[in-house]
Amino acid sequence: MKTLQSTLLLFLFVPLIKPAPPSQQDSRIIYDYGTDNLEETFFSQDYEDKYLDGKSTKEKETMIIVPDEKSFQLQKDENITPLPPKKENDEMPTCLLCVCLSGSVYCEEVDIDAVPPLPKESAYLYARFNKIKKLTAKDFADIPNLRRLDFTGNLIEDIEDGTFSKLSLLEELTLAENQLLKLPVLPPKLTLFNAKYNKIKSRGIKANTFKKLHNLSFLYLDHNALESVPLNLPESLRVIHLQFNNITSITDDTFCKANDTSYIRDRIEEIRLEGNPVILGKHPNSFICLKRLPIGSYI
Repeated sequence: MKTLQSTLLLFLFVPLIKPAPPSQQDSRIIYDYGTDNLEETFFSQDYEDKYLDGKSTKEKETMIIVPDEKSFQLQKDENITPLPPKKENDEMPTCLLCVCLSGSVYCEEVDIDAVPPLPKESAYLYARFNKIKKLTAKDFADIPNLRRLDFTGNLIEDIEDGTFSKLSLLEELTLAENQLLKLPVLPPKLTLFNAKYNKIKSRGIKANTFKKLHNLSFLYLDHNALESVPLNLPESLRVIHLQFNNITSITDDTFCKANDTSYIRDRIEEIRLEGNPVILGKHPNSFICLKRLPIGSYI
């Protein structure tokens, strides 16, 4: 009888016993291969704690398998192709930084501090209002077709003498609004040279700088620190701007030929000398060969 009562009591209490609910930590199943990956395992747990809060239990129970170091390295070697070594200026090719159009390169107001690599077919470069401080021979060594260079509004202080030596086709060179103290050797076919608003003194211009420039028509050296008119100005000149320098005197040979009274310099259309200390009225024989008198102070 006692055995029958015990059995009945056992059947009554069994339905009331329930297994304990799984803990939150047990709900995440993480398989870790080896103790070397302990850091990766902690990262997986931390990621779940931070970013899976509030999501469904089903999402939290996603199985995360962390591969061991060897298998990870093998996968890395198989899937990643090594990149070629970077070359200079690869990060920003010239024609993305600047605008390249039909042989013209426009690099204006892009804060470059050196001449960028140019396409070999470049004929015109406009690099105005940047931060370029120096021009070197290598800047144009492989660009022989250049016809026009404009570096207005930079910080150029120095130009190597060989910078323009290979530019046999260069016709226009503008270096206005820089910090130049002297002029380099200039290419022979220039028709226009503009170096106004610099700090050039007379000793910074060699005696033969302009002598062989037989095509030079426009010369702009105003707003510098010249004490005299440059020597050996070519016969081809039409416009000469020398205003606002420190020129104190001129001679009979400055523009004319003192020993040849029949000589006429008929190509010159304009000479500007205003803003200089020189009194032009004191040098009447200096303009006897000209069709037009220079602009400046005569009294």
